[in-house]
Amino acid sequence: MVNWFWRKKPTDGDAAETPVQPAVDTPVQHPGPDAPIEALASVIAPATPMPAKDDYADAAPAAAPGKSGWRERLKGSGMARSLGGLFSRNPKLDEELLEEIETALLTADVGVKATTTLVDDLRSRMGRREFADANALLAALREDLIAMLRPVAQPLSIDGTAKPFVIVTIGVNGVGKTTTIGKLARKFRDDGRSLMLAAGDTFRAAAVAQLQAWGERNGVQVIAQGQDADAAAVAFDAYTSAKSRGTEVLIADTAGRLHTQTGLMDELGKIVRVLGKHGPDVPHEILMVIDGTTGQNAISQVRTFSAKVPVTGLVVTKLDGTAKGGVVFALAREFGIPIRFAGIGERPEDLRVFDPEAFVDALLPASLGQ
Repeated sequence: MVNWFWRKKPTDGDAAETPVQPAVDTPVQHPGPDAPIEALASVIAPATPMPAKDDYADAAPAAAPGKSGWRERLKGSGMARSLGGLFSRNPKLDEELLEEIETALLTADVGVKATTTLVDDLRSRMGRREFADANALLAALREDLIAMLRPVAQPLSIDGTAKPFVIVTIGVNGVGKTTTIGKLARKFRDDGRSLMLAAGDTFRAAAVAQLQAWGERNGVQVIAQGQDADAAAVAFDAYTSAKSRGTEVLIADTAGRLHTQTGLMDELGKIVRVLGKHGPDVPHEILMVIDGTTGQNAISQVRTFSAKVPVTGLVVTKLDGTAKGGVVFALAREFGIPIRFAGIGERPEDLRVFDPEAFVDALLPASLGQ
């Protein structure tokens, strides 16, 4: 009988990284989705918190709460600099101003569709003489930007009756996916929720070890097998374990993969299908992590991933520093997928529930001269 769960070795074309020596136990053969619970064999990381360790000794302090924290972290972004500088010159209310706004939005990765929508609205209203001065146009631009984001500003809601509520995280290499899982684990633990993690990035042994470190640090159980184990098997095993323990939230990691890697993208679909054997609503959330510095490439990433699995939420990371930030508007305009969280710093507290008013406030001054 063919063991359905064992992973097919990736070809050279599929490989995102060269596998390294696994840092976990040698995987046992998984019995499959129809096996009894007693037959499941997983490695469960201890749920006892490790001694306190400052993993952020070199990181900036957590951003201040509220809008001031957003403003502090995003003021250096490309979009904030270009738009803020434009209006700080107290420009004339004319077509040249609209052209400069259009250039600034495109340069900040807002995208052609979103930029055209925004500038056409301002041009139409300016033609109707709705703006007394550039200050009024600035206020209108701020409101248009916020209005574009409001429909996608939908916080993640955990269904307490699901047990476990299953979150599958996806994304390309290097977007901060595993780190985001660790920060979410800290958030849910601090909220008093029982939690389990599934180390589904079996392509890299280092990723398994990284997730186990997060689990040990936060006192969260981690279900793991060895390198090259079938990621769908790990997810299935983790769900069964979480269900038997009455765990409230299960977060499953997956291997980072380029959206052009057909084999690995097919594997992602398999993970979701296997979890779906537990019920039509499982997984409850497929959370895609986007690097805010990738610009318009994020559009093609979301489009390709959405063709394989139903992406239900986005996390945009690395918005602090020099990230242009405009891709958030492009994503909202193109897909309308809820943006659950935004990363504005390295510390766990800097993973913020997405706030469109705070985001736009950080990018544009409330009035000229600010």
